[in-house]
Amino acid sequence: MLHDATVVDHPLVRHKLTLMRAKDTRTAEFRLLMREIALLLGYEVLRDLPLTTQTIQTPLAPMESPKLEGKKLVLVSILRAGTGLLDGLLDLVPVARVGHIGLYRDPDTLEAVEYYFKVPGNLEDRLVVVVDPMLATGNSAVAAVARIKEAGGKNIKFLCLLASPEGVKTFRDAHPNVPVFTAAIDDHLNDHGYIIPGLGDAGDRLYGTK
Repeated sequence: MLHDATVVDHPLVRHKLTLMRAKDTRTAEFRLLMREIALLLGYEVLRDLPLTTQTIQTPLAPMESPKLEGKKLVLVSILRAGTGLLDGLLDLVPVARVGHIGLYRDPDTLEAVEYYFKVPGNLEDRLVVVVDPMLATGNSAVAAVARIKEAGGKNIKFLCLLASPEGVKTFRDAHPNVPVFTAAIDDHLNDHGYIIPGLGDAGDRLYGTK
């Protein structure tokens, strides 16, 4: 734990993050790296999924073997850049249900403004993992998790690619019961609310927009 967040510092995660940070990494490679790193981060985020057992027959013998217990988990993407992480997590858990929250950052106040919200039902009975590549000011993540709680979510985790110390503090102050997982916590935010050194705008780099 660092700054009240879990930093997943596996060598493969660190290597792929370095490639993503480089400004000359092209869109297609950036998109693939996002998907790959999400899968690696997902192993850590989902480490404590509850298990039960079932009787199966191997080619040699019957056995009691572990399987996931309970209702399917929910992955909630903060649009638009969250979709890059969502794709990798769905590679890992293809049976997961999916929700979307549309938020944009007001350029003057840096506050989150909601424009779309659609999530599965019965959130109170499911693990909900909210994903967004950047935890910068923390305002979007705070607003998204607040909406998940309003919709009934109780067991919630937040996954991001990069975080700032300011963003982690803002998030933890608002949602102290929601664990944060990230690949790295960078140095600081600049005056425009971007993470430094960061990797630029994750959505623009993911989709080739400006």
